[in-house]
Amino acid sequence: MPVVLFPGDVCQVTNKADAILFLSLTSGRNPEYIIGQHVKAVSKLRHCDLEVIPTSYILIDGGKKTATQKVTNTEPLTNLQEIVDTAKASELLGMQLVYLEAGSGAKQEVKETIIKAVKAEINIPIIVGGGIKSKFAIKKAFRAGANMVVIGTAFVLDEDFFEEIKR
Repeated sequence: MPVVLFPGDVCQVTNKADAILFLSLTSGRNPEYIIGQHVKAVSKLRHCDLEVIPTSYILIDGGKKTATQKVTNTEPLTNLQEIVDTAKASELLGMQLVYLEAGSGAKQEVKETIIKAVKAEINIPIIVGGGIKSKFAIKKAFRAGANMVVIGTAFVLDEDFFEEIKR
């Protein structure tokens, strides 16, 4: 199974993986996380055989202040049209993936209406993460149009969660 990096900072870039989501915080306006970290990562990536996947990272309100908000000084998007337009702009800029993220430990996952609206507008895969704590939430995200779902906190809180979703 391939290992794909999801770095929060340039110091997390390593050649001990197969690919890297080259995340640009397109929902934010902090240039450090739109392009600054990427420029810093080039010297490391130049000597790696990682597949680099340009990924638009769109922070969505999940009902809780996230680490991404604190580190990047970025507010999550709440307006549906702004979310859709950000995803479409990302596609037009050449991003290969859109990641709709409610944040680790979010109180609520990305709403189905958001996923459906983005899916109707773009032609690239959608990753959805944050606040997904049940098999039902996973199914909802996929039904709404997610191509991939990221589950993190649920595994930390419940070691048997993986067994539950396999059933």
